[in-house]
Amino acid sequence: MFTGIIEEVGRVERLERSTDRARLEVGCHAIVSDLSLGASIAVDGCCVTVAAVTPTGFAADLMAETLHATALGDLDAGARVNLERPLAADGRFGGHLVQGHVDAVGSVLARDDQPGTVTLTIAAPAAIAPLVARKGSVAVAGVSLTVIDVDERDGDAAFRVGLIPHTCASTTLGDARPGHRVNLEADVLAKYVQRLGGGRTT
Repeated sequence: MFTGIIEEVGRVERLERSTDRARLEVGCHAIVSDLSLGASIAVDGCCVTVAAVTPTGFAADLMAETLHATALGDLDAGARVNLERPLAADGRFGGHLVQGHVDAVGSVLARDDQPGTVTLTIAAPAAIAPLVARKGSVAVAGVSLTVIDVDERDGDAAFRVGLIPHTCASTTLGDARPGHRVNLEADVLAKYVQRLGGGRTT
């Protein structure tokens, strides 16, 4: 379980693809001393298992489903990625419950830069659109954010989120531009409410 509070922005050193899988190698510094084989870590909001640890980073194996259902397959060497270790039992809970299970891949439709705030408009595919609510929580590339508003669009939706300067500086979302694909995860509470109400699950 994660919180959507990014601990470090790492850099992709290599994404070695084969027919049905890939090996992702990420360079990082602040969190590497606490990583171990078999540990979980969220990379741009996608929970992966640490398969190797070096003094300067870690590696993870990505299944075909991960490459298909998330934006991790878009990564190239040099790309920056948001990193978060699982929530510790005695840690502070600063964001919202994030499982690291990507529900859909959205795309940035627009970016509005204003003094002290950047507003992103993000397309939400039908798989996640009903679960995105005004003033609710959503994880975008692993970052816990509050939804400003939602614009329904024939089954799909577009929603807006605001980024403060700290978020822009400490996550990859500060670099987001129109066309940028991002992993999306709805609030797990919304998923259970939908399920209990008889709605289709994602």
